[in-house]
Amino acid sequence: MKRNQVIYDNQFDLHAINKYASLMTLGNGYLGQRGTFEEDYFEQTRGMYVAGIYNKASVNEPSDLVNMPDLLGMKIEIDGEIFSMMSGEIVSYQRSLNLETGELKRELTWKSNQGSRFQFVFQRFVAKDNLHLLASRMTVTSLDTNAALKIITGINAQQTNFGKQHVLEDKVRVIDEEVMLGVYKTTESGHTIALAVSCQCSASSDVSFAAKNRQLLTTIRHDLEIQTPFMVEKFATVFTSLDQGEAGQDPEAASIQELKVNAPYGYDALLEKSALKWQEFWKEKRVQITSANPFDQLAMDFAIYHIEIMTPGHDERFSIGAKGLTGEGYKGHVFWDTEIFLAPFHLFTNPEKAKKLLTYRYLHLQQAKEKAERNGYEGALFPWESAYSGEEETPEFAAINIRTGKRQKVASAIAEHHIVADIAYAVIQYYQTTLDEEFMKKEGLALLKETARFWISRAVEENGQLSIKNVIGPDEYTEHIDNNAYTNYMAYYNVEQALYFMEKLKDVDDVLQEKGRTFLNRLYLPKPNEQFILPQDDTFLSKPEIDLSKYKKNQGSQGILLDHSRAEVNEMQILKQADVVMLLYLFPELFSSDVTAKNLHYYEEHTIHDSSLSKAIHAIVAARCDESEAAYRFFQEACLIDLGPNPHSSDEGLHAASLGAIWLTAMFGFANLSLKDNRIKLNPKLPENWAELVIPVTLLGSRLEIKLTHEKIIVSKYLGPELLLEINGTEYYLTDKIEVTL
Repeated sequence: MKRNQVIYDNQFDLHAINKYASLMTLGNGYLGQRGTFEEDYFEQTRGMYVAGIYNKASVNEPSDLVNMPDLLGMKIEIDGEIFSMMSGEIVSYQRSLNLETGELKRELTWKSNQGSRFQFVFQRFVAKDNLHLLASRMTVTSLDTNAALKIITGINAQQTNFGKQHVLEDKVRVIDEEVMLGVYKTTESGHTIALAVSCQCSASSDVSFAAKNRQLLTTIRHDLEIQTPFMVEKFATVFTSLDQGEAGQDPEAASIQELKVNAPYGYDALLEKSALKWQEFWKEKRVQITSANPFDQLAMDFAIYHIEIMTPGHDERFSIGAKGLTGEGYKGHVFWDTEIFLAPFHLFTNPEKAKKLLTYRYLHLQQAKEKAERNGYEGALFPWESAYSGEEETPEFAAINIRTGKRQKVASAIAEHHIVADIAYAVIQYYQTTLDEEFMKKEGLALLKETARFWISRAVEENGQLSIKNVIGPDEYTEHIDNNAYTNYMAYYNVEQALYFMEKLKDVDDVLQEKGRTFLNRLYLPKPNEQFILPQDDTFLSKPEIDLSKYKKNQGSQGILLDHSRAEVNEMQILKQADVVMLLYLFPELFSSDVTAKNLHYYEEHTIHDSSLSKAIHAIVAARCDESEAAYRFFQEACLIDLGPNPHSSDEGLHAASLGAIWLTAMFGFANLSLKDNRIKLNPKLPENWAELVIPVTLLGSRLEIKLTHEKIIVSKYLGPELLLEINGTEYYLTDKIEVTL
């Protein structure tokens, strides 16, 4: 792997300790392990998370994605001095996450306060070929003197979610003086978690065990000799009561058995097996960028790596949280981010994973129908924030305002209803890309019909037409407005496609079909004004404007809320993130190119980009408008949201949707791929400093590779039926390979 496809941390920096813990997360979709240091630092937030394991700290609080007992922490003493990079001297230091193999490695030389030098190498991985396995290794070499080494490690159940305790200790024991077993239960949701750990080291080491204060620990003592490496390998397995299949019946027995099967292989052999799976993954899914700036390839690899390790492709009962499995931000909840920003990567590379993400919504259709009924609507109103239960998990109140002492009510759950149409959009996109009739007949059609019922009941009579009132669009700085363009157009599409698929699949519901036709005939759809600007809502364009340059320079900080109240922001032309531009991205043929360009410019001028979702969407629309320089600038700024210099940008986890949008920009912006009526359309818009872009895709049952340069387009088919292509307006039939000179 080339050097630019490794994430490096070349200097220990306490300010960035949690950012790098997020960046260097390891995982496999079942579990995520933050890239924290083995030794403790007060500012450091340890974290291991298992998909689907949520718990409420108290009855009236939202669920948290549970921070599991820690398996990787170590207390290291040498000649009685505790090893810490905060004391002594760091002579050399480098930490690296190899995206190709999924291994995190730290190498450093440390000089103790006594003046002795020690070389440490810490390694770890979460197995890609085994959902339940993680392994670590520490190698220490004394460079100057013989020394007494003491290591304490094991299972630490003192972990909390920002101070909230979610698991109770059910059982701890040591089996055969080798395996440490901890069994825990979540306090409210009742999930069982079983963790088994073993350590392997020299036979000459002194090993003992103890349990105290929610910790099950082993102490290893060893006499270090000069220039003689000493190694400890640690293996752990994780099983829960949510696991399916035979192993899921008894997490305790499964964890012990899996550990006993795997630990004897040793660290290197287990890493090799895992790395082979990563090798297969990259061969099938890497987007290759030949750019004058190597950072572009690194950012793309980083995004794809994290999308993969945060997606629970093993189980349709789970979905992807806004921070994936990298941290506790947003309590691990699932938003519209999944359907609009993350699912497309899987849809166009591994459609089965995309189907499972949609099935998650189908499995919670009943909860969505119950929420709609509670709010006075028909059909299905999906929660703005979801967890395992499918119930609404959005907190009722935000943080306390330190100036007023009052809590502000969170309006998203009661007004940000576009998520209903976002889910429907993803269903339609899935079918158009896969032609999966079986899914559409059952899960897909049920989702489309119930979401359509919701919109029909949500609309109200106003001025002789139907309006959708009191909503929040994607721009969350403008609340409780009427006829949000994004919401209305998405609702129209939702109902239109529900009727289309009902007819296509011969599903007769006279009442729904009649109501649906009326809805489509009478729903108000905002149109561009004389200046070609599409009103974001009924009142947005009549609101006053202010100079936003100060806030644009500090994007992502929500600094405007320090100068203005939310009520004041709501009454000005200020956007948090793309709204109308988001609509233009999802429906590129909705308006003429002139209207699209004018709206892109107008709304970007009024957008602070305080949301990580915004920049990449502007990049896509700018690319389609042939504004190559702006598109590339937006793309790079999107890549810097997590990988940029801000030491606290990702403290509570990575921005999952932003990572998904990096891939979206390459696919739907720079490659400018679209699909309509079973026809694949390509009209590339490569950045000037990209010599080549290669994207693997799975479309309509075929596996393709699309290679783009400024001179040529080469589309190769490796598997599947003949396809119809349209390249820059010219039709081609693809049987195996097409090369078009531009």
